[in-house]
Amino acid sequence: MPAPTTVPSDAAPAIAPLGQKTRRPRDPRLDFFRGVGMLIILLAHIPSDGWALWIPARFGFSDATEMFVFQSGMASAIAFGSTYDRNGAIALIARVAQRVWQIFWAHISVFIVVAAIMVVAGTRYDGVTYVDSLNLVPFIKDPGHLLVGLLTLTYVPNYFDILPMYIVILALMPVMIFASKANRYLPFLLMSGIWLAAQFGLTRLPAEPWSDRPWFFDPFGWQFLFFTGFFLMRGALPAPGYDRRLMALAVAIVIATVPFAWVRFQEVHPFFQMAAARIAPLTDKTDFGLLRFVHFMALCYIAVHVVGEKGARLRGPIVRVLTVVGQQSLAVFITGMVIAQPIGIALDHAGRTAAAEGVGNLFGFMTLLGTAYLVRWFKSSPWKS
Repeated sequence: MPAPTTVPSDAAPAIAPLGQKTRRPRDPRLDFFRGVGMLIILLAHIPSDGWALWIPARFGFSDATEMFVFQSGMASAIAFGSTYDRNGAIALIARVAQRVWQIFWAHISVFIVVAAIMVVAGTRYDGVTYVDSLNLVPFIKDPGHLLVGLLTLTYVPNYFDILPMYIVILALMPVMIFASKANRYLPFLLMSGIWLAAQFGLTRLPAEPWSDRPWFFDPFGWQFLFFTGFFLMRGALPAPGYDRRLMALAVAIVIATVPFAWVRFQEVHPFFQMAAARIAPLTDKTDFGLLRFVHFMALCYIAVHVVGEKGARLRGPIVRVLTVVGQQSLAVFITGMVIAQPIGIALDHAGRTAAAEGVGNLFGFMTLLGTAYLVRWFKSSPWKS
C-alpha cells in the first residue's frame, strides 16, 4: 500500500501544545492527502490491477500503509489529544476504548463480508478458488475454532491486517500522552525503544494458530511512524521550514531509492537486485525498517512545500472532493477493502483489458466518493433540521 503524495510533515498543529486548550484551525492538507491515500489504497488492494503498477509504492520504499498510519497519527492528535487537554485522563482512556471497540467490530465485519464474497464467487479462471486466493481455506474448514482466533486477534489473515495493527497502536496512545506529561522527551524514548525491539523480532504477535507466522504489520514497529505524526500535530515535535538544502536532500533521497525499489531496474542489472536484497532489513515492511521512514519523511517534506504554506495551493473541485473523502477515511477505507475483491472478480470475468481495468478502477473511485458523501450526510443528521 504506497504513497509519495503524503500528508505534510510540517502540518500546523490543529490544537495548541500540551497544557493549553486553545483550538487552532484544522490543517486542510491532512484531509486532502488522506483522500489521496484512500484512492491509492483501493488500487493496491484490487487483485492484479494494472493501475497498481503505477502507484507510488512501485518506485520507493514507503507506500500507502505509511500514509494511512502517519495520517491516522495526525488525525488522532486532533481527536484524542484535544480530549485529554479539555477533559483529562479518564475521558481520554474512555474515548480511546470506544474507538478501539469501533475499529475492532469494523475489522470483524470486513472479514465476514469479504469471506462471504469469496465463497459466493467460486473458482477463478485458473482453477484456484477465490477463497484460496486470500488463504481463507483454513477458516472455511474450521470456522468454529478460528472464529475464536478472529475475535482474539490471534488469527489475522494478510488481507485483514491493517485494522488490528491500528487497534494496538491506539491502545498505546494514552501511555504516550501520559509520558509526554511526565517529561517532554520520554515518549520519544519509548517510541524508539519499542521500535528497536521490533527490529530485533522481540514483539511479534501470532497471526495463525497452526504456524509461527506473525502479524504482517508489527504494530510495535509501526507505532514509531504513527506517533511521529501524532506529536508533529501536537506541536511537541518541531516541523522543519522550507530550506533549499533540505529540499534538495529530500528530492535526492526519493530519486536515489528508485533503482532499488522499482522492479524494472532490478530486471536490467543484477547489481540492483543484489543491493535491494542486502538492504532488505532496512526496508522491511513487517517491522517498519528505517529506510521506509527516511523515504516517507522525504516525500512528506516535498509534498508539504509543493502544496504551499498551509495548503494555499489546494484549490478547486477535485481538492474539495478528495477532502471530503479524507474526512470520512475510516468508512471509505472499509468500503475500499470490501469492494476491491468484487472489482478483481469482475475483471477476471470481463477480461483484464485496459478498458475493463479503467471501468473497474473508476467504478471503485466513484464508490469511495459516494461513500464519503453519504457518510457525511448521515453525520449531519439532516432529519433534525
